[in-house]
Amino acid sequence: MKKELREQLKRQLKADRQVVIAGFQADGMPEKLLRSLRQSVDAVLTTAWHEARLPANTALVGVGGYGRGELFPYSDVDLLILLEKAPDADTTGKLEELVQLLWDLGLEIGHSIRTVDECLSESAADITVQTSLLEARVICGDEALFEQLQQRYQAAMDPRAFYHAKVLEMRQRHAKYEDTAFSLEPNCKESPGGLRDLQVILWMVKAAGLANSWRTLATSGLITQTEAKQLMEKERAFKDIRVRLHLHAKRREDRLVFDVQTAIAESLGLTATGSGVHMRRASEYLMQRYYWAAKTVTQLNTILLQNIEERLFPKSGEAVRINERFNDVNGLIDISEDDTFATTPSAMLEIFVLMTERPSLQGMTSRTMRALWHERFQIDAAFRADPVNRALFLRIMQAPVGIIHALRRMNDMSVLGRYLPNFRKIVGQMQHDLFHVYTVDQHILMVVRNMRRFTMAEHAHEYPFCSQLMANFPQPWLLYLGALFHDIAKGRGGDHSKLGTVDAEQFCVEHGMSTEDTELVVFLVENHLTMSQVAQKQDLSDPDVIAAFAKVVKDERHLTALYLLTVADIRGTSPKVWNAWKAKLLEDLYRITLRVLGGEPHSADHELKNRQQEALATLRLYGLPPDAHEAFWKQLDVAYFLRHDASDIAWQTRALYDRFTSDKPVVKCRLAPIGEGLQIAVYIQDQPDLFARICSYFDRKNFSILDAKIHTTRHGYALDTFLVTEQSFAKSYRDIISLIEHELCALLTNPEPLPAPGKGRLSRLSRTFPIQPTVDLRPDERGQYYLLSVAANDRTGLLYSIANVLTKYKINLHTAKVMTLGERVEDVFLIDGATLSNARSQIQLETDLLDAIKV
Repeated sequence: MKKELREQLKRQLKADRQVVIAGFQADGMPEKLLRSLRQSVDAVLTTAWHEARLPANTALVGVGGYGRGELFPYSDVDLLILLEKAPDADTTGKLEELVQLLWDLGLEIGHSIRTVDECLSESAADITVQTSLLEARVICGDEALFEQLQQRYQAAMDPRAFYHAKVLEMRQRHAKYEDTAFSLEPNCKESPGGLRDLQVILWMVKAAGLANSWRTLATSGLITQTEAKQLMEKERAFKDIRVRLHLHAKRREDRLVFDVQTAIAESLGLTATGSGVHMRRASEYLMQRYYWAAKTVTQLNTILLQNIEERLFPKSGEAVRINERFNDVNGLIDISEDDTFATTPSAMLEIFVLMTERPSLQGMTSRTMRALWHERFQIDAAFRADPVNRALFLRIMQAPVGIIHALRRMNDMSVLGRYLPNFRKIVGQMQHDLFHVYTVDQHILMVVRNMRRFTMAEHAHEYPFCSQLMANFPQPWLLYLGALFHDIAKGRGGDHSKLGTVDAEQFCVEHGMSTEDTELVVFLVENHLTMSQVAQKQDLSDPDVIAAFAKVVKDERHLTALYLLTVADIRGTSPKVWNAWKAKLLEDLYRITLRVLGGEPHSADHELKNRQQEALATLRLYGLPPDAHEAFWKQLDVAYFLRHDASDIAWQTRALYDRFTSDKPVVKCRLAPIGEGLQIAVYIQDQPDLFARICSYFDRKNFSILDAKIHTTRHGYALDTFLVTEQSFAKSYRDIISLIEHELCALLTNPEPLPAPGKGRLSRLSRTFPIQPTVDLRPDERGQYYLLSVAANDRTGLLYSIANVLTKYKINLHTAKVMTLGERVEDVFLIDGATLSNARSQIQLETDLLDAIKV
């Protein structure tokens, strides 16, 4: 092709694109943009094809989305070059020139060169190829050859096999996105309820010859006209979002990540409302619209899949009567009459009761789902006040099996939000923090699901202690109610724990629950954050902390209930938030508090004796002399024994009992007893910059520090213990242990000047939701030390940056409580030093710390 024509086509593509995009920005019509971009590319391809002068018996075919007649701004142009026979050398050369030309024009093409026989062979072997050919259209070339392909393709199509393959493919795709449309950063194309789900339906019906559009689906009786209209509206909304994502990112991008949600919302004309705690961001309005649309698509797709299956795989099973309102039809529950829900509204809850009581029922018939979907508006104030309906709802919560399936189905069908109006408010509600990865409603259901798993033998290996406690807990359904209401007041402004107690108490009273049961549910809602805050932010070796927490929980029943809810809640926020260290802190708090509630004294002396006796019992197993520990232990004060487990005390005593006056550093490392990470103990004559020096080593190794225990012996030695994690530990921990012991010991033996702290990069999530860094310095309750609290976004090197400032001010560090909560860090240090006696120096220290933790 002449250079002039190549440049002309490039200019034509660019000019057409600018006009089309400008038109979309003016009229906001995604279908027009998709069609116009496709037409522009069609014209350029036709010109290029004619210039290539290929043999007459060849054709250029659009497949996939491009074959469907749609082209998103940065999507690939999927092409099939169809040949009658294998190409000779001359044709091969022309094809290579054509493909190179298309790339030179700036087209992102995905191409294949095949004969008709090869197309059919590949189609039979690969469902992806078979699907792309389903939407093939000829652009130019030999139309008779293309028609031959179409006829042979249709003759080879097995609609039943195609249906099964696409269902399996859809399930695998949904599993990749955790089977929820309610991820906080959904993929508008691939996530459940997105564009791909709509396309799958149309592929299935087209392959089966049942329909080729939403309108023909309605005329064929597979869906109603109203449902077809809803699906067309949702499809248009998703296409609109996807177009805007492409234009914003200037590349192919289908994910509604936090970074772009505000920009996409504003491009749609959405704006923030309110202010302060009552402010709703534009992105929240966008995402709630998205989730409601995805929910509608998910529900209608379920109905459609059943209807398609019934057409393709007709069953002759007879209806088995359940009661006068429902039948069992081939394992699906079916209404006895089309107007069952209209004439008996309480049946809208009864159906879920029956499904929990009859595990053989795998779901609802499409007729039933459709009727329930359309009659859900009957669930109003009068419905909710009906004692029959209140009793039915409690039966669902009290069911021995199937509770979470029932609640999820109720939420999908909008029955749950109709029955609990305040739950409806948080359906699809974003959570703009660094912990949660689900919307509020999905998080709540995830917490109920986690609670239910504690009752199931097949999941007992996941959390054995929780499963043990749940097995002995009477009325576990009260815990499910606590979980259902614990976050129901999110987004209203104010303390959602306090506001949620009003909803929970009202529900319990209206449903006739006893005073005792009501009090437990309300207690759980009000205090669902308390246990994690105490465990993660306070000193569990302090008897006053335990006594105060025991006063809150009052008895074993409340303590156990709160512990189970806390574990389920943290696990339901994000897979990244939970770890073995948090599990240990919560279990330690539970066990210590239980002993206090049981009347066992929790004085420092009592705890000291218990830990020393347990450590001595472990040391005897090591074969040490009975008095081996005595000289070393005389150098350790009460605080050491209270802040270390008996296993840690025994491990460190074994390593140091004959080296506690060593003039060389001792570094010991082992797999952490909690089953995650490494435990590192450093013993050396104390020095002002020791903590910073150790942290600098961890910084260089990219280790995450989960916990740090800092102790100074009576004879001036530092005994510091760290719990660290890193991804490669599990693969080669023996080599890593040896390396750490060698390198850290060498670093402390021959200290070099401290390197300048690096400014580690924030994660994408932290950049989107930055935390205002805070530094708080105040005397402790006894006036002996100062408590330094630091909160900031997590990043590599943060603890070293803090330690470096403390070294600069010659601060003595007594304890460090390092806590990573998702992407947020909350560290508490117990410190002293001559600098702190001066108010001006305190202010300067806080200022320097703020500068150090900022990015």
